[in-house]
Amino acid sequence: MERRSFIKKAAVGASAGAIAVPALAQSQPTINWRLASSFPKSLDTIFGAAETLTKRVSSLTGGKFNIRAFAGGEIVPALQVVDAVQAGTVEMGHSASYYYFGKDPAFAFDCAVPFGLNSRQQTAWFDQGGGRQLMRDFFKDYGIVNFMGGNTGCQMGGWFRKEINSVKDLDGLKMRIGGFAGRVMQRLGLVPQQIAGGDIYPALEKGTIDAAEWVGPYDDEKLGFNKVAPFYYSPGWWEAGPQLSFYVGIKEWEKLPKDYQSAVEVATYEAHVVMQAEYDAKNPAALARLLKGGVKLRSFSKPIMDACYKAANDVMEEEAAKNAKFKKIYDPWKRFRHDQNQWFSVAEAPLQNYMISHK
Repeated sequence: MERRSFIKKAAVGASAGAIAVPALAQSQPTINWRLASSFPKSLDTIFGAAETLTKRVSSLTGGKFNIRAFAGGEIVPALQVVDAVQAGTVEMGHSASYYYFGKDPAFAFDCAVPFGLNSRQQTAWFDQGGGRQLMRDFFKDYGIVNFMGGNTGCQMGGWFRKEINSVKDLDGLKMRIGGFAGRVMQRLGLVPQQIAGGDIYPALEKGTIDAAEWVGPYDDEKLGFNKVAPFYYSPGWWEAGPQLSFYVGIKEWEKLPKDYQSAVEVATYEAHVVMQAEYDAKNPAALARLLKGGVKLRSFSKPIMDACYKAANDVMEEEAAKNAKFKKIYDPWKRFRHDQNQWFSVAEAPLQNYMISHK
């Protein structure tokens, strides 16, 4: 359903107020779904997107369509959400699509690829730049309809036990870093580890890994990484604008009344916008607290960034040459990225850089 259409329907329902909702409730069935999240409840912003969705869907349907969100591990392991939706174990899921990179690297475009789109550009690509249809075509093979489910904005580059001064310092380093970025970092000698959010701290504390990345200051402070790794790096070049996604089984989606489908569409948009706003509002204060507590903030050097950029482009071009599904998305995505960066270089970036220089 087109975005303007379902937003219009939502507006009509909201303006009708006490009259519209009871009318809908009387004429529609009661439906109860389960949603499996990849995230722990303690991370209130990222898990909170699922809660935003469930509350809004219930409100828009007069309490007739109820979705209950379960944290990672409560129904299925955190990194098996796509499998659970595909198998019909749950009707709905909330996760980061690049977690499923091992199934097919093309999953990453639904979330983030190294040196990819920032959060605004990712939303523009998905909503207006053809990304939605490309990803919907891809997800059909898994029996899933996908929806935007939040964005964190550009993430941090992670927590390290020691300083990273050169590309050589990455050689042999064991780091929690998932998906496409892990393959890129392997080119530079790093040993990537895919670990769910709730399991990262003990791995870092015990020395099972030498470094870890998650999201940014607000979440990272909650997870306590600063207690076991003093060096905090930026930027997370592998996640310029990582988009979270909601997944619905196609068979379950097609069973829903059209009004309920509209409610889901509206609710996913709201959850998508709210998550980014929350992170933007909460990260500055969290970073200030971390720095006050002794965290050592560092930036990856230009030689490191250049080496990572070359490795990332090499990996993506190689994948496109052998994977038709990847290439089908990659080629138009790459053109979109080029055009967006050209546009941002004209107004957005110069103004932002000027404002930053006057801190």
